[in-house]
Formats: sequence, C-alpha cells, structure tokens
Amino acid sequence: MPWESAIEPPTVGFMHVERTFQVDPPPSAVFDYLADFTRTEEWDPGTVETTRISGDGGLGTTYRNVSEFMGRRVELTYETVEFEPSNRVVFRGSRGKTETRDTLSFAPSADGGTTITYRADFHFGFPLNVIAPIAIRGKLEKLADETVEQLRTRLN
Repeated sequence: MPWESAIEPPTVGFMHVERTFQVDPPPSAVFDYLADFTRTEEWDPGTVETTRISGDGGLGTTYRNVSEFMGRRVELTYETVEFEPSNRVVFRGSRGKTETRDTLSFAPSADGGTTITYRADFHFGFPLNVIAPIAIRGKLEKLADETVEQLRTRLN
C-alpha cells in the first residue's frame, strides 16, 4: 500500500473525501454497528454486496465488497487494519492498482450521542491516477453526502 505508515499518502492519483457529523447513539453502539463491514450494504449507497471472507470481525478480518460507481461494478478486497473499540476502525481495500482506506472515528458528543468523522482515501494506479481526480471528484463528494444521510438514517 502506498500509505502504510503515518506519512500522508502521495498526491499523484490520490484523493479523499471527509465528513464529520453527529448521530444519537453512544460511541460504543456506533462502533459495534460500523465495525461490521458487512453492514455497508445498509448504509453505503454504492455497495451492492459485502461478504466476510475470513476473521472474526476484528483486526485482520477480510471482506469481499462489490460496489457500483458511475454505472460500473467494482470488486475490492477489504481488510480491517485498525480496530479500537468505541474510538476508531479502519478498512483498507485493494484491487489491482486501486487502493482505498476508509477511516471511521468516534467521539462522544455533548448530548450523549456520537460525533463521527468519516474519511475515504483513494489511490489510483496509472492511467486512472491522471484522470480520476478530475473526472470523479464531484461524484465522490456527492456519494460522501449520500453516505452521511444514510448513516444518520440507519443509526438514529
């Protein structure tokens, strides 16, 4: 992976979307729900199907994810690479030269709910690394907004 370390990912062919929002349940309940990546079928508008391949749902668990984006189906293999109950979970996905990283962080909000920060990082191999940032930026931003709305609906 191009960004295995804490160093910021490369800028060529790299893009991300990030949203911070609040939901009603406490961090422990939100973490339990979102740490199960098979639930992406319920809250990620692009996901068609997610199946657990191996693991117990914690660190090192792998998943097969089929998503649809811009009319095209894409299959990625995801792995849970960080798992901090009630605080943070990170999923790394890959397929060929395309790599993704979904980071979900949770903090208690003043009203007893949870503030969620959702960040999706994308790294594309050649030739997508040249055209993707221009061709799909707006579509990714729209998808991120739709994801937040579906998460709010599901969690509240």
